[in-house]
Amino acid sequence: MIAVALILLLVLIGISIPVGAALGVLGLILDPLYSMLPLTRAMGEISWSANNEFLLVAIPLFIMLGEVLLRAGFAERMYAAMSLWLSWLPGGLMHANIGASTLFSATSGSSVATAATVGTVAIPQIRRYGYNEPLFLGSLAAGGTLGILIPPSINLVIYGVLTNSSVPKLYLAGILPGFAMAAMFMVTVVIACVIKPAWGGAKVKATWGQRFASLVHLAPPLAIFLLVVGSIYAGLATPTEAAALGVAGALVLAAWFRRLTWTMLREAVEGTMKSTAMIMLIVLAASFLNFIMSAIGLTDALTKSITGLGLSPGWMLLIIVLFYLVLGCFMETLSMMITTIPIVAPIMIGLGYDPIWLGIVIIILVEAALITPPVGLNLFVVQSLRKSGSMTAVITGSLPFVAAMAFILLLLALVPDFALWLPRIFS
Repeated sequence: MIAVALILLLVLIGISIPVGAALGVLGLILDPLYSMLPLTRAMGEISWSANNEFLLVAIPLFIMLGEVLLRAGFAERMYAAMSLWLSWLPGGLMHANIGASTLFSATSGSSVATAATVGTVAIPQIRRYGYNEPLFLGSLAAGGTLGILIPPSINLVIYGVLTNSSVPKLYLAGILPGFAMAAMFMVTVVIACVIKPAWGGAKVKATWGQRFASLVHLAPPLAIFLLVVGSIYAGLATPTEAAALGVAGALVLAAWFRRLTWTMLREAVEGTMKSTAMIMLIVLAASFLNFIMSAIGLTDALTKSITGLGLSPGWMLLIIVLFYLVLGCFMETLSMMITTIPIVAPIMIGLGYDPIWLGIVIIILVEAALITPPVGLNLFVVQSLRKSGSMTAVITGSLPFVAAMAFILLLLALVPDFALWLPRIFS
């Protein structure tokens, strides 16, 4: 049964059926094959239950927050400011790619939106300053992954819903690993450009006066971050309410900078609706598939197969890491989380792992899936922004950053307090 389900899933994804539809179709196939009851009749109830979760309201709000900041032009000015402050480092504007992605991640909970936003502004600079194209593109794809780790994060909300974990604690746990990963990405660029100085391109010269004048463009995303995260930890708002505050704050900033127009609002709402529809289709389809898998005994079979190995917690963690890295080569991140976490989390928590710590580890593994071929979503996003060239350059340039993620994972495994220190202080 496990083998049949896996083969069917790979076939459905392999013939280019959208992931949300593939998960739903897999459930429809498994039902008559292994169940004596018509489980599909529960589809309506399952769809209602999956949607009837207050925390999920935060998803369209965080998406709209990112859309408003993008349409209002804050991303371009933010990138320009980052380029003035970071371009002196070996690697030049590649550090601006990572820095801008980090800052934009603190206002948008989506990795795809982060990669697309920063990539649109940055890619024209490759030929202008003579950068090594693969490494430059890799820094964009990797920088975009920070969108699902640094709060506010849509994926951390999903993990909280699936495991009944505290989203505020997950947000706190993601701060140090998120910024440490951004720093490791920058170290990766520095090392590469020290070894091969020609990869770093021409220097972008700036005076201190220009740098200080540009700080005004970094203020809007920082203000939104403080508004969203600060309202949560001040006890003034739930994550969902904080997301609504963030949207309101973004609209006020857009109006202040004279960027709030009906055209901009329409485009932001349309983008929000498209992204939300895609995410919720995956949530609904994966919830239905999880119900089918549980009803036919597939979930229990998987759990018993894994626990029956009798492995120590350390070996089990290594297997889970390898499992997500391999699975990430074939599945989109959100669907991978929703289909696997109900199985993986109880096993790992039962072995003594902290659910908050586990959430950060899984998110980093999901981040790695965003930049591993053949279905690394950020690879496709960055490639789609280019005028020409093959996907090979994006894939090649992303590999050093996967190694940086592996280092952060190792650090988390050796020092769990790296993620748990802030939640413990503020609990």
